[in-house]
Amino acid sequence: MLGFIVRPPHQLLSFLLCPGLQIPRLSVLCAQPRPRAMAISSSSWELPLVAVCQVTSTPDKQENFKTCAELVREAARLGACLAFLPEAFDFIARDPAETLRLSEPLGGNLLGEYTQLARECGLWLSLGGFHERGQDWEQTQKIYNCHVLLDNKGSVVATYRKTHLCDVEIPGQGPMHESNSTIPGPSLESPVSTPVGKIGLAICYDMRFPELSLALAQAGAEILTYPSAFGSVTGPAHWEVLLRARAIETQCYVVAAAQCGRHHEKRASYGHSMVVDPWGTVVARCPEGPGLCLARIDLRYLRQLRQHLPVFEHRRPDLYGTLGHPLS
Repeated sequence: MLGFIVRPPHQLLSFLLCPGLQIPRLSVLCAQPRPRAMAISSSSWELPLVAVCQVTSTPDKQENFKTCAELVREAARLGACLAFLPEAFDFIARDPAETLRLSEPLGGNLLGEYTQLARECGLWLSLGGFHERGQDWEQTQKIYNCHVLLDNKGSVVATYRKTHLCDVEIPGQGPMHESNSTIPGPSLESPVSTPVGKIGLAICYDMRFPELSLALAQAGAEILTYPSAFGSVTGPAHWEVLLRARAIETQCYVVAAAQCGRHHEKRASYGHSMVVDPWGTVVARCPEGPGLCLARIDLRYLRQLRQHLPVFEHRRPDLYGTLGHPLS
C-alpha cells in the first residue's frame, strides 16, 4: 500500500501560474514495510483510495465550507471514494457562547450543503465533528459533537456523538472545557459498511480510551476514524503515538483528519493528519497547512495480518476481564 501527499488545489494552481516554477509531482510518502510472509501480490492500484483532509477552521462557516468543498472536489478528481474531514470542520468559535450561536441541527442548511456536495462528487464523506443542535436543544441549550457519515448519494448513513468530552487543563496549551457547551453522547455506533471497509466512528479525545477502539474492533471494524483538533502541546507528545497504538492493538487501519494552524487569537491546532495501517506504519501524512493526503486501504492485508498475529484469540478475559465489551 502506498500513501501520497497532495498540495491543496489552490497551491497547485499557484505553481501553474508562476513562471519559472515547476509543478510539484505527487510524492510517495512511504512504501509499506510489511513482513515478507504477508506481502500482497495484487496491484495496489486496484485497492480503494481514501482522502484525508486537513483544514484551519475559523468562526466563518461559509469560508470553512468553501475550503472543505475545494478539498473534497480535489479528492474526487484524484479517484478517492471516501473523504475524511476533521473535527469542527464546520467552525471553531472563540468561546462557548459563539459555539452555541453558530450550531445547527442535522437538518439545517450547512449539512444540506454537504449532502449536495457528496452527491455532486459521487463519494462518501466522513464529517468528523459537527456542532449539532439535538432534539433536546430547547431543554438543555447544549449541543452534541456529532460525527456524520454520508454516502455518495448524500444520505446520512450513521451518526456518532462524542462520548468522551475534553475537559482538561494542559500547561502551555490553555484550558479546554468542552462540557461547557456540549453533552456527551449516550452510546457507540456499530461499524458501518462502506466502499473501503467497515468503519468505526470516534472523535479526537476518544483515542485516549482503548476500550472504545477495542469494542469497535470486536464489533467488526476494519478502519477506525479519529477526526481531531489536537493542541500544540499534546500534539507533538501524543498524537502519532496514540494513533499508532490504536492501530496496532486493534489491527485496524486508523484514519485521522486533523485541524491545523491558528483558528483565531485564542486557539491553534497541531495538524499532522495521517493514515496508519494495521501494522502501525504511517502510510500517509499531510504536510503543514491545509491540504490532503491519500492512502489505499488493503483489507486483504489486514485479514492476513490478523491471521498471522491472532491477538484477539489470545486474550484472557478470565484473568483481567473484557477490555471493551463487544457492541450489542
